[in-house]
Order: sequence, then C-alpha cells, then structure tokens
Amino acid sequence: MPLRSFLLSAAAAITFSLAALTACGSTPHTAGGAAGKDVLDVIGPYEVHSLDPAAAEGIFTRLQVAETLVDADGAGRLRPGLATHWKAAGNGLSWEFTLREGAAFHDGTPVDAAAVVAALEKARTSEANTLATAPITAVRAHGETVVIELSKQFAPLPAVLAATSTQILAPSSYAKDGTVTQVVGSGPYKVVEVAPPARIELEAFDGYEGQAPAVEGVVYKSVGRAENRALMAESGQADITFGMDPTSLQRIKGKPGVRVESALLPRTIVLKLNAEHPALSDERVRKALSLALDRPAMATAVLRDPDIAATQMFPPSLEAWHDKALEPLAQDLDRAAALLDEAGWSKGSGGVREKDGKPLRLTLLTFPDRAELPTMATAIQAALAEVGVTVDVRVDNSSEIPAGHADGSLDMALFTRNFALVPDPTVTLLKDYAAGGGDWGAMNWSDAGMQNALGRLATDPDHTGEKAQSAREAVAGTLQDQLPVIPVSWYRQSVIVNDSVEGFVLDPLERSWNLASASYAK
Repeated sequence: MPLRSFLLSAAAAITFSLAALTACGSTPHTAGGAAGKDVLDVIGPYEVHSLDPAAAEGIFTRLQVAETLVDADGAGRLRPGLATHWKAAGNGLSWEFTLREGAAFHDGTPVDAAAVVAALEKARTSEANTLATAPITAVRAHGETVVIELSKQFAPLPAVLAATSTQILAPSSYAKDGTVTQVVGSGPYKVVEVAPPARIELEAFDGYEGQAPAVEGVVYKSVGRAENRALMAESGQADITFGMDPTSLQRIKGKPGVRVESALLPRTIVLKLNAEHPALSDERVRKALSLALDRPAMATAVLRDPDIAATQMFPPSLEAWHDKALEPLAQDLDRAAALLDEAGWSKGSGGVREKDGKPLRLTLLTFPDRAELPTMATAIQAALAEVGVTVDVRVDNSSEIPAGHADGSLDMALFTRNFALVPDPTVTLLKDYAAGGGDWGAMNWSDAGMQNALGRLATDPDHTGEKAQSAREAVAGTLQDQLPVIPVSWYRQSVIVNDSVEGFVLDPLERSWNLASASYAK
C-alpha cells in the first residue's frame, strides 16, 4: 500500500467512537472524594508492581512520597533535594553532599547521613539501579554529610543521584534481607495504602519542613485503557489524568469542565539498527532508510501532531543537546534511491531491492506497551516499501529487543528512548553508545570521536562551559551523520486537568507530578 494511502487509513483506524461510554453523560467534579475530605483523584496508566525504587518506575517520586538527594527542574537543571549543596574534591575522586536540616521520614525518624548511606548502599547492590552506572567505591557518613568515593572521575554523579531509582527511603522500609516492604519517604505526601497493581492512597505529611500540600489527600488509580481514562476525566471522576492518547485528546479538547496541558518531553521514538547486518553496515543504506521516512505525515497520522516529527535525535526540550545548526532530517525519496543504487542494492522484480541475488528484506521488532508503536512500525514498513525495502513487522514483548541485541539476531527495533531517566543525558548516552553498543542504543556500531566526546562530558566538572557544549555538539552531529539509530518522532506529554483544580504545573521530565502545589479553586 502506498505510504499516503496507509497514513490516511491509519488515521481513520485509530479514530474510535466513545459514544457508548459517554452516553452516561458528564457530571461536575465535587471536591472531597470518598473520604469526605479534600482529595485529588489522579488517574494514569502506570501500574504498581514493585515497591523497590529500581523497579517502581518513579511512581513514588512522581507522587512526591519519596525524595532524592539531588532534584532537577523541568529543564533538567540540578537543584537541591535532600542535599542542599554538594561539591567534588580537587581530584574529582570524592564528592560531599550536605543534607537538608530538619528533614524527617514519615515514620518520624530523621533523614540523617547514616540513613542516606544505608539507602544508597542497598541501591548499589542492584545492577538494575541507575546508581550502578557510577564508578562508586564507597559511600560513608561524615557527620551530617554523605561522602561518595569514586574509582575515577565522574562529573555526572549529582545527576545520577537525581534519578528516581536512587530515592532515599527510611530504614524501616526494608526487611532484613534488604527487600522493600513499605515506602517510607520524606516528601510532602506519605503512603496510607498501596493496593497493587492499581491503587495508591496518600495523605499530607505533617512533619514535612517545606511548603505543606494544598490538598490533604491523593488517590492514584491505574486505568489501562486510554479511552477509559478520557471518559473518567470528562465525567468528572478524575482531577488530573495522565497518559492520554492523541485520539482521545482530540475528542476531549474544548469539552466543558476540563483543560489540556502539554509539554514536549525529552523522549524520542527511534529505529535501532544492527550495524553488522549485511545491508545496515553500510552508512549509505542507513541514510537511505532515514530519507525514506515522511516524519511529519507519520506524526500527524499516528500521533496527531506534525510538530513532533523528529528532525534530530534530541528534542528542543533538551536545550543543551538540541543543535539548531544541524541540517534537519527530512524525506528525499530520490536521494534515498540514489544511495541504495550506490550501495549496490538495485531494483529487481516487483521493485524490491536486490544485491548478489538476495532481496533487501528486514525484520522490524516492536512491542504493544505503547499503543502508537505498532502503528508507527506499519507506517515505517509502508515508507520503506516505496524505496524497495521489504520490512516484516513483528510485535512481541519489549524484552525481545535486548535479547535480540545480545544474540545478534535483531535487524531493526522501534521503541521510545527517554533521555531524562537521569537529568543529564550523558549518563544514558554512555550506556546506549558504549563501545559495544547498548540494549536501547547502538548495535554493533561505535565511533571513536563520539566516545571521546562522551568521555570528556563524563570527566569535565564544568557542564556549562564551552568545552562541554562542544562535546555535546560532537555527539549530536555524529548521530545525525552516521545514523546508528534513526530518530522518528519526539513525544508530547498531555494531561487532562479538571477546571476545579488550579496550581498544577506539568513537569516535562516526568520526575514529579507536582501534586503538592495543586489545589481546588475557591
């Protein structure tokens, strides 16, 4: 099917009717909730399968139950968290973090250096924890400061300590074997009940030394289907609703009683390529695949937003990494065809590219956890068919992508990459573009110049200086030129907020849902 026809049919296919659901009508929201007190009803797609910080996907930091040593604002700039300030020793091999005075856990115990050290030491035992990316040799208490010693210089350490997986929990959170049995944090809200996988109830923590929450309780519910979340928002059953799909948003925009707030995320839909594949090892072929993609049309059809078509890897929300000087990625079918011809892949019978009698046929793996990915994969399949590349789309579990990377069987994979899991993208990039590649980055591709640039960023303590910016530009430029991973689309987070709620601020990094600042309109 021609790409234009596919995109038109895709747009129609993802438009569904909620008439049966909305027949129940819309009722105005009434503050107070089931408990008869001021309660924010929050709806989202995220289920609760674990209390462990490394596996809970940041749900307890988003709900402002737990805090990290270092915090970050919506632009990724580091700011105080449980630590008011930090500094590195002259040789860069140790860091000292001074703790916030008066901070207390929800069980009434103080957030002291010993408790922080205990939490970080438990985090270090898990390879899945972001803390494992830092070359830490020791964590120790020194009075009311926490000292972290390193085997080598690692300038992004404060950013690693802002990752949600490094949240600091009270000693009472852990069983004797180190497993997390309850979430006892230090934020403005404390846990009343966790009912996995779909419900968390919170109440304001009287012992919080900062600004008290404006609303005294929160009930978070996980709702799997986006159309059901939209219905709950529209009917007044939710105050704040996260995880909205483009079709539901279009339907609900302009409805009375609710508003939509949006922010461009530091996240990109990418096409991972196996650079040892007989065809994909050729940079000309990788460029041809990129040139075949009509990103604005795909973003419009699948995500209903042409403005998020990716012109480079890093979206504008990553201000320090988005390079306006780069030539934008764009569709050019003639150039794509010329590059394939130049690489020896000529059109054979039926218009399919061939070389040495073998067709250019690739398998594209994706997963259904994000509803837009299979549809986007089919759009890519249609686009590449126009330049003679046959693509078989396979939808499977997300775990198949790292498995295919490990055993070398992967051709291509489509997924989203969040560059703000750690506020400094350097940490994610060091993992994704290491010499051997990474599960969610390059595969069988490496570039010495990029390795050098990332190495400078890992050791340069001045992340605001000209040398650091030059290194970022080198990384962005190399990814744009060699395309070991092809950017397809950026991401926009959209939240439905009931008109009865004021003071809500959307965090583009998705670190916090800023519920403590939200209140009911007087």
